[in-house]
Amino acid sequence: MSLNHKEIDLVLSELDVVGGQIQRIVQPAYDTLVLSLYKPGAPVDLLVCLAHGACRLHATTRAVPKSEKPLRFAELLRSRIRNGRIESIRQLGTERIVRMDIRASPGEEGGEPVRYRLYARLWSGAANLILTDESGSIVDALARKPKRGEVAGGTYRPEESLPGEPPAKAFEVRDLPGSGTFNERVDRLYAEGRGELSRDQLLSKIREWFSRRRASLEARIADLERTEAEYADAERLRELGDILMGSVGSGAEKDGYLETQDFYRGGIVRIRITPETTLVENARAYYERYRKAESGLSDVRAELEELRRRRSVLDAEAARLEAEESPYALRNFLARRRAVADAKRPYPGIALERDGWTLLVGRSAKENDELLRRHVRGNDLWLHARDRPGSYVFVKNQPGKSVPLSILLDAGTLALYYSKGRSSGQGDLYYTRVKYLRRAKDGPKGLVIPTQEKNLHVVLEEDRIRSLRALIGKDREDS
Repeated sequence: MSLNHKEIDLVLSELDVVGGQIQRIVQPAYDTLVLSLYKPGAPVDLLVCLAHGACRLHATTRAVPKSEKPLRFAELLRSRIRNGRIESIRQLGTERIVRMDIRASPGEEGGEPVRYRLYARLWSGAANLILTDESGSIVDALARKPKRGEVAGGTYRPEESLPGEPPAKAFEVRDLPGSGTFNERVDRLYAEGRGELSRDQLLSKIREWFSRRRASLEARIADLERTEAEYADAERLRELGDILMGSVGSGAEKDGYLETQDFYRGGIVRIRITPETTLVENARAYYERYRKAESGLSDVRAELEELRRRRSVLDAEAARLEAEESPYALRNFLARRRAVADAKRPYPGIALERDGWTLLVGRSAKENDELLRRHVRGNDLWLHARDRPGSYVFVKNQPGKSVPLSILLDAGTLALYYSKGRSSGQGDLYYTRVKYLRRAKDGPKGLVIPTQEKNLHVVLEEDRIRSLRALIGKDREDS
């Protein structure tokens, strides 16, 4: 619900702001501005909202948080009108355009005070805040609209084009629920009951976001818990492989399982198999899972610990927001989530920031190739496990700086960790500049031949892996 012209007149009639000093200017969201005005005995926070379907101006008693990043229009107003005084405030006819005449404080060198006009056009779909000087020359606008001429240096004098006739549709002041002044009822209606800044509606969206995020974490935790249980009994995987090898030509296969004699633990055992492949190939798969279990149990447990920590942090954040009274803080949280969701990932694969250095990890031949073609340059560093299939890892160059040993070891750890050499716990790596890589003629996608390469021997350290995995988890969460 946007306010109509009669409701705007009523709001203004209840306000005692003429002569008030603008002490604080906050823009909690792109389409919302709050001016904190001080007048002895009558301080007021004046809110102007340009949200579609909720255009309004009224006093508010709600706590208004600062935006996380300074917003352009608020910064402009702070430089021009903070500490200035409101000389007049009125609506222009029935146009739902409110004009504030402001006398700015003179600078340190004194001189005549400058006067500004701040217009709030409360039209759904075409709302704007425009600051002009006394002549109507635009200093700047919240929403720059070149086609309307609403840009710095343009002219905005809506007083000169007011219609002579009243609006065709008759408007009345609506009977809003609750007690108190019309300002108080409008403030309460939007903060608690309806509109984009309704606390109930915002909390509903926030709960939905947390529910999705928690469900995703729970699914990953459950999957890793199953893997942990399997890896904890690694010896059984080897036994099942042996049983399959000993059951070639015997045993009953049905619905993806083989029932046969368990010569390790006695009785009949039912082993899951892939019917499309031979028993020997199935046995080899169990042996491979055994080798992974032998080397991967500590990694699985470390990742489980990190995911459970993130679940606890998520629950604490959800509880904090449930107790948050300010709808502006809730709205800012949702706006940050939308911005993250809408942001295009700058790199394929995994991107990490460590001590100001960017590390890129390609997790497949496709990602390796895309990183090589589009995202790295000649002086960036390339690392790859020697004689082992695996990821390409790149360290983005910083002009005039050498890659620190700690960053080189981080990159080497990632290259070995995301390769077939992980299970050995240590290994050798190639590293060289990207400009010294040559694509293999007629080779598979992403395959390169290094020149002027150096050798780096890396031992996988538990603490380093844990800290890198935490950064990887943050990268995936932000995406």
